[in-house]
Amino acid sequence: MSHFAELKTVTKMFDSTVALDNVDLKVEEGEILALLGPNGSGKSTLLKILALLENPTRGEVYFHNAKISNQNRERTRMETTMVFQKATLFNTTVYNNIAYGLKIRKVPKNEIQERVNMALKLVRLEGFQKKYAKKLSGGEQQRVALARALILNTKLLLLDEPTANLDPKNASIIEEIITSINREHKTTIVIATHNMFQAKRFPHRIALMENGRIGEIGEPAEIFGKLSKTLASFAALENVFTGNARTATDGTTIVDIGDNTQLIATGQHQGQVSLFISPEDIILSKNPFDSSARNMMKGRIVEIQDLDSLVKLKVDVGKLFTVQITKHSFDDMKLNLNAEVYMAFKASSVKII
Repeated sequence: MSHFAELKTVTKMFDSTVALDNVDLKVEEGEILALLGPNGSGKSTLLKILALLENPTRGEVYFHNAKISNQNRERTRMETTMVFQKATLFNTTVYNNIAYGLKIRKVPKNEIQERVNMALKLVRLEGFQKKYAKKLSGGEQQRVALARALILNTKLLLLDEPTANLDPKNASIIEEIITSINREHKTTIVIATHNMFQAKRFPHRIALMENGRIGEIGEPAEIFGKLSKTLASFAALENVFTGNARTATDGTTIVDIGDNTQLIATGQHQGQVSLFISPEDIILSKNPFDSSARNMMKGRIVEIQDLDSLVKLKVDVGKLFTVQITKHSFDDMKLNLNAEVYMAFKASSVKII
């Protein structure tokens, strides 16, 4: 792959706030690159600089090895289009929203109609031409915004949290569209997301962002295989472990996470993996109990955190687990520090990432 775009030591300041701090990044032609990080990490600002909607405070931006300047900025901007997290649509029909960019470019009317119909088919909104865009559901509006970007046939597509707050069906459709556009049209795509499961699914590379910097960059298997502190911390994950996985005879996976602790997960996995278990998925009891859960272990409470109606506990079973229960359950079981407890959770609760 050749470089489509490149940022060299780019810093972006908003008054005294540093949004990007000395960022170096190469976007390869034809790839899907995910910018993965928490809110406020600089993802949206980086996209706007790649879209040439913002200028760096310091540093340089290159497209096809040519430095962006006042002389070539407007011409180069025509190669890019950006879809923002919240779809901003005009108070008119779906057709007029999608056709807007082509009308500005003075594309012939019959060609506009043909391309609008193709774009609607691509985003699975055939027959929506005469519907009013602002009366659509949030997921449908986001697909209209995506169609409005795709119809321009730009070489670089920039997507800012395109599936945030969408239901799983619409999110899945948008992900399929992104993958299809990249595969069939070789469109270079940069997507900002805080959803690490999305980042694992389809990008070719992931750039981990934190505090305006790129901490790590690599293929998904590389980034998730070691589950760095940066990744675990921004995702606010608890019960994060790495271990060696092997497939059991019943088709599940056994993961040895060390300290004589093994976990059973659904699916079949081999080799080094990273995983986590949500604290809410763990059942706690003071006494042994019958359960269909595949993971059961005995431990000791070593920390108690009162969260009003909830209580968060640290339980030592060889490895340290975080468990979240209601205040009512905590009082009912009369739990205290150093109390012996039994934990159980399903194999499906072990999320391998």
